[in-house]
Amino acid sequence: MEKHLTELSEQELTAKLKEIKKNMMIDATLIGFTIGISIYSAVKNGFGFFTFFPLILTYLIVRNSKNTKLLQSEIEKELESRISKHP
Repeated sequence: MEKHLTELSEQELTAKLKEIKKNMMIDATLIGFTIGISIYSAVKNGFGFFTFFPLILTYLIVRNSKNTKLLQSEIEKELESRISKHP
């Protein structure tokens, strides 16, 4: 089971934040790629399964990225609270 944010050290929180930012870049790339596939499929073959399937994947990626953004904001709040405690 994963530790709570308050139990992690500042280095662990910083590393987790960097990992989240890297994952967000990968998610953005995948979203662009799947939307591009959908547009290409719609132009080339008309509307069909292969037009809408990538959009379903895009929806799943976006839904997951919302959870990632919440985690990122919680980590940033935790880091800021630790910095404000130690002037």
